[in-house]
Amino acid sequence: MPQSRKSQISLIDTSFYHCISRCVRQSFLCGVDAHSGHSYEHRRDWVEERLLFLTSVFAIDICAYAVMSNHTHVVLCVDKALADGWDTNEILQRYHRVHKGTLITQKFMHGDSLSQSELISLDYTVEIYRKRLYDISWFMRDLNEFIAREANKEDDCTGRFWEGRFKSQALLDESAVLACMAYVDLNPIRAKMAETPETSKHTSIKKRIDAAKNQQSQPRVLMPFVSSSRDEMLKGIAYSFNDYCELIDTTSRCIRDDNLGYMDNNQSPILERLGLATAQWLTLTTEFEKHFCYAAGAQQMMNTFKRHTHHQRLRGMGKAKELLKQA
Repeated sequence: MPQSRKSQISLIDTSFYHCISRCVRQSFLCGVDAHSGHSYEHRRDWVEERLLFLTSVFAIDICAYAVMSNHTHVVLCVDKALADGWDTNEILQRYHRVHKGTLITQKFMHGDSLSQSELISLDYTVEIYRKRLYDISWFMRDLNEFIAREANKEDDCTGRFWEGRFKSQALLDESAVLACMAYVDLNPIRAKMAETPETSKHTSIKKRIDAAKNQQSQPRVLMPFVSSSRDEMLKGIAYSFNDYCELIDTTSRCIRDDNLGYMDNNQSPILERLGLATAQWLTLTTEFEKHFCYAAGAQQMMNTFKRHTHHQRLRGMGKAKELLKQA
């Protein structure tokens, strides 16, 4: 039975979530339809551009993403504190970039004077918009509805384009976040759509590598890696980007060579910090969705999440104990 969204999202447990949206039509989201031979490859650009645009609107960062033939993966990080600090102008400017708002919010932004009752209504509306701007459901809605409309227009049809709801997994600790990011970044290689991470089109790892090749800083549209001690107060993923790239490259070779039991290099600094063996890592980065449903993390954190979200049972407890041991 599908779970309510509030039983899948718990910001007191984690800010990180893995979201998956799947297309329900025989025609592809992207790629080439084997039945008709028609190419939908250009739709990858739609998804990627819309996804990265929404990070400039919402108080939600993207850690990783991959646009596949009939589904998308994205790892998100909610920054509620950022949204809580926005004033009325900031909230309405952002919200109006994707929605019309109300007549009162439009009047306010045009500089028109408001009556006392309108000001009360404005304050109430602003607080609703504030919550929406750090709400994963609204983020995914603004992504998926836009793509569905464009695809329907192109296909000259109506009806459902996506499954009824996107799937979300709470990532409860560092091990789960890094493993899920790698799982997403390596999706095209597992699907044999690409040979290497740097040729995996429409993925976060390619965007990060392209920026590094051009001697640019990390892409502003993605949550950065921050590793040095002086960066501890900065928002980001607390690991070295170079170490992550090396780990992704080594893992991709194992996947490509069908050698999932062994990694022929020294233990990665990331794996050392996470306390994961290479066998655990390879299982996580190739079978993440298979073993975890609504949440992933160490067993203790899974139990806490289960209490907070009022689940009677939570699939993946056994694998959490086996693969994501408490540090």
